[in-house]
Amino acid sequence: MTDTSPLARKTWMATLAKASPARLATLFPKVPPHRILRQPEIGALMVRGRMGGTGAAFNLGEMTVTRASVQLETGEVGHAWVQGRDRQHALRAAAVDALLQTDRKADLIAAVLQPLEAEAQAGRAVRGAKAAATKVDFFTLMRGEDT
Repeated sequence: MTDTSPLARKTWMATLAKASPARLATLFPKVPPHRILRQPEIGALMVRGRMGGTGAAFNLGEMTVTRASVQLETGEVGHAWVQGRDRQHALRAAAVDALLQTDRKADLIAAVLQPLEAEAQAGRAVRGAKAAATKVDFFTLMRGEDT
């Protein structure tokens, strides 16, 4: 079979959850036959943050999410929690999660996950460049009496 370690699954589920619904539909247009175990449900999650990534945790606010669970005809169960209110996105992501637990994993990684991750990295690079452009370096010149 294939590697379904928690770390690998955590990574692909995060990629699917953050993906654009339209982009996921383009990369994975045909959802295989499945049985819906959990109808897509819309809810909210509390998002927590930390100052500097290490400070005390605080509640930043709520984020809307949609969750769903499906079972393929071959028995694999897939789950998804996705950003936003798109029910079809949740079902599609759950189907991909289930298929990634089959022998089709390598094909799906190449056709779906790698393009999504590459696009996400490119987006992070653009945002990083925009943030870097606003960086201000403060420095103090040595005063004459300090020499």
